[in-house]
Amino acid sequence: MTRTQGDAVPPEASFSLDHFIGLYEAKDDPWDNASKWSDQRKYAVAMASLPRPRYRRGYEPGCAVGRLTVMLAARCDEILAVDCVDEAVVQARSLVTDIPSVRVERALLPAELPDGTFDLVVIGDLLYYLSAADLRTMLDGVLARLEPGGDLLSVHFRDRENPGNYDGFNVHAEIAARPGLERLIHHEDEWFVLDVFRKAG
Repeated sequence: MTRTQGDAVPPEASFSLDHFIGLYEAKDDPWDNASKWSDQRKYAVAMASLPRPRYRRGYEPGCAVGRLTVMLAARCDEILAVDCVDEAVVQARSLVTDIPSVRVERALLPAELPDGTFDLVVIGDLLYYLSAADLRTMLDGVLARLEPGGDLLSVHFRDRENPGNYDGFNVHAEIAARPGLERLIHHEDEWFVLDVFRKAG
């Protein structure tokens, strides 16, 4: 099925904190990030898609249990990873206890965006949980914090079984429509869509 921009709409309200807390209460790793082959492959493709060998300061909103965070730490002088669920933060911190360059914090987005700027932002499987207003606020905030010449890597699930759903296709179209971003890399397969954008500067 051919998709077009705007062919599905964001949720009327962003998914609640209670929704995500409930997922972690039911299962330590709600999306099976540690064991699913599709996620292991997605992380490998994401790391291979980073255009630069090293970044000064990375930001990973929605880090979940921290599997990708560990990989990003090998390419960043320092990294801030955040999640809204305390249990996710605990698990992610446990993975990076021996990596002093990584800080894992609790943050509810888009309300609690960080201070400072970053030359790398990595957003994975997060944006389609946001309402249209929160998505705009999130993208405004992230792009304001992305340094000129910095890279934004976004990777999101593609719902091939329900192609009318609001998924990675739609949120990546929203990013691509933003002025001042050059798309460097585009990858799309049966599981996910990945784009790397560079901010003009």
